[in-house]
Amino acid sequence: MKNILISGGSGLIGQKITQLLELKGYSVAWLSRSKQKQKSFLWDLDKQTIETEAVEWADAIIHLAGAGVADKRWTDERKKLILDSRIDSSKLLYTAVENATEKPNTFISASAVGYYGFNTGTSLMDEMHEPGSDFLARTVVAWENEVKKMEELHLRTVMLRIGIVLDANGGALGEMMKPPIAAPLGTGDQWMSWIGIEDLARMFVFALEKTTLQGVFNAVAPNPATNQQLTQAAAKAKGKPYVGIGVPGFVLKLVLGKMAAMVLGGNRVSSQKIQKAGFDYECPDLVPALKHIYN
Repeated sequence: MKNILISGGSGLIGQKITQLLELKGYSVAWLSRSKQKQKSFLWDLDKQTIETEAVEWADAIIHLAGAGVADKRWTDERKKLILDSRIDSSKLLYTAVENATEKPNTFISASAVGYYGFNTGTSLMDEMHEPGSDFLARTVVAWENEVKKMEELHLRTVMLRIGIVLDANGGALGEMMKPPIAAPLGTGDQWMSWIGIEDLARMFVFALEKTTLQGVFNAVAPNPATNQQLTQAAAKAKGKPYVGIGVPGFVLKLVLGKMAAMVLGGNRVSSQKIQKAGFDYECPDLVPALKHIYN
């Protein structure tokens, strides 16, 4: 495998994967609505069009595209966009691969631990657990069902259920550390299954290069933390004041609307399956991971 096509390549995770792949000597191209500095091919989800050469060029596809879950309040219109962007992009890629004369051999897709539901308490969730029934869980189930169709085209297919991605430049950690004083959300007891962005990028490359890997894997660090533990550790690593009094749930509901359920609930998710497959974490523990991120 030499040529890697990435959907959603310009995002936080996509850029990190691109950097790592190029350091390893791969040629990387993005699927984009417009030409980029990065090598790119054009696609349009609304029109369901994609440059024919994109899939013909690719030895493997990494599929990250989808509207940000936490970017805006969950109006009915926004929820439809979150779902449709994942389903429509997956369908377009399926059709493009189906029609290609030269097909890639590997398809690696992002998924999310939202599969398990907003709040699974203290139970340790592995890949065999049933999905939740809330909006995010239904979205992830529909998304994974579309991705699984790639197996019909004889592509090795891997789905990584991504937890809370920690990175100094954005994502959940960036939002948590925006206020002048850090504080837990709600009770702070809810579990947060996190992963450092560099380990996540390495996991995608691991899934690409380990040709026996197939199916669904949780993309989380081995040691989940509660919201309070994560917030306090992040504040210390960044040198920011911390107070242990949580932001009340009713305030979060006023500010975030329906999306508040996502931050007031939590998941404690197992990484055993990907570890047994041979993946080694550079930052498996929270405090060293945060020190690495901020230093």
